[in-house]
Amino acid sequence: MSKRRGGLTGGIPGGLGGGNAGLMRQLQKMQEDMVTAQEALANETVEVSKNGVTVVITGHQRVQSIVIDTSKIDTSDEEWATDLQDLLVIAVNQAIEESQTMAARRMESITGGLGGMPGLGGLL
Repeated sequence: MSKRRGGLTGGIPGGLGGGNAGLMRQLQKMQEDMVTAQEALANETVEVSKNGVTVVITGHQRVQSIVIDTSKIDTSDEEWATDLQDLLVIAVNQAIEESQTMAARRMESITGGLGGMPGLGGLL
């Protein structure tokens, strides 16, 4: 007569067998929520204004508009075009950073910071 060791009858030791289905459902729901949030980010915008330049950008980092308040630009200065270019770069870069922050917050609110969890290897 043989003895069973470690309580292996009925599944995986420690009762992991039944819990995996629930975990998989949670991960699937989280993934669906992430897709929904990604789709919503395409329609959400951030607006940044710097020294007469206003940039509107989506949560997908797509520039929707750039408005230049010409009263803030001194066109009598021979460097005005260079100044305007610099202002555009600054405003667009800040808008991108704010858009990325908005997207990261949205994803973190769904994942609860699980993205860096070891063993999930790209599931999130």
